Amino acid sequence: MRRRFCHRGGMLLAALALAGCATYRAKPLANRPNLVSSVASLNRTIPAMTAKDPPITLAPTQSFSIDQIGLLAILNDPDLAEQRGQLGLAKAALLSASILPNPSLGLGFAALISGPGSTPSYAASLSQDITSLITYRARVAAARASLGSVNASLLWQEWQVAQQARLLALDIHGDNAEIRYLKRELSLLSTELAQVRQATALGNLDLTAEAPLIAANAGAETALASARLTRLKVWQQLDALLGLEPSVRFAISRPELTPPPADLTKLLTTLPERRPDLVALRLGYRTSEEQLRAAILAQFPPLALGPSGGTDTSNVLSVGPTLTMELPIFNRNQGGIASAKATREVLHAQYQAALDHADGMVHGLSTRIAVLAADLVQARDAAATARRLSRNAENAYAQGNLDQRALVDYQTTALKRELDVIAYQTRLDTDQLALGIELGVGLPRTRLVNHTGVIHS
Repeated sequence: MRRRFCHRGGMLLAALALAGCATYRAKPLANRPNLVSSVASLNRTIPAMTAKDPPITLAPTQSFSIDQIGLLAILNDPDLAEQRGQLGLAKAALLSASILPNPSLGLGFAALISGPGSTPSYAASLSQDITSLITYRARVAAARASLGSVNASLLWQEWQVAQQARLLALDIHGDNAEIRYLKRELSLLSTELAQVRQATALGNLDLTAEAPLIAANAGAETALASARLTRLKVWQQLDALLGLEPSVRFAISRPELTPPPADLTKLLTTLPERRPDLVALRLGYRTSEEQLRAAILAQFPPLALGPSGGTDTSNVLSVGPTLTMELPIFNRNQGGIASAKATREVLHAQYQAALDHADGMVHGLSTRIAVLAADLVQARDAAATARRLSRNAENAYAQGNLDQRALVDYQTTALKRELDVIAYQTRLDTDQLALGIELGVGLPRTRLVNHTGVIHS
């Protein structure tokens, strides 16, 4: 009866042990792309940033602002899908650090072969690694800081994807405006060239009148073709960020950017707490400090402590504690401590370099924005003057006081001035977007992928 009970108890323990084990399931790779053919098929629901705010679902037929396009890129960029795996690895590392090592169980049996003894000998011991308990808190703190660093790094990746999408949308808007003006210029030149050819055929003009117009017309055609090709490439890049097929197009609203703040001092002071990449570096540095603390604690020799007991061949029972430790003669974890110190120094220098670079970029962009804003004012004044001269030229041509070639020159000059305004405006908007990223403003403070917030220091 006792043997049957022991047998059933052993079976139950084995079943419980197997129930707690992980099992394997195959996960085959995809055999076809996952790009979608329309905006309606994208994930367009922007999660709530706070508990009070409801989620927002963007209509597929609406005209998207550049900020909305940035959010759509975060939600749908295929490259960001791997974030789940990166965060999972960091969580697994935290789980591993949080689990204490199993105690060691030792069993021994020696059959009696000869001698004065009367019974076989039995031995049993149970020991626990004490060193792992000493370093436990430092290891868990390091893993937790590492998880926060990974989380902040993933938020920075989302910001980079959103920024790239916003810049591409900004370029497309500028390309559309440029193409409109280039079409108008080509239309003017083509009309004049056709009229000159007609006059030449009637004998009113000689062939030399066509040469400059042919060259100008060819240049306008080349510029228009180049602008269209550039826009096509930018559209394909934006579609790739959104997980769309390369031929998908949608409406983009006119960019409306807020001017940069006049006083950057306060924003620069709080920059390390707001920019995800700097937060990630700070948490990474905290990880290195905890790892150094754990390495210093681990310089004490590995120690295992526990009870042991058994019987000898004369059936004498003995029980007592067992202590096992390494003698710290050659290795006192000097290598681990030196490696942890060196890692901390590297991360310290890396963080300082990143902070210095961010500060320099903010001041550099601020200066460049001021210069571009002044250049844009001048470009707009020049464009206004060119438009006024073009209107005067049109009135003079209608009164017969100006020939057609001079009229087209005034008109094409006005169009080129408008193109200058578009170029300056696009560069200014680009730098303003870049300044927002460098200052750590303008994008969600929590991650949209997986809806996980950043663990701040």
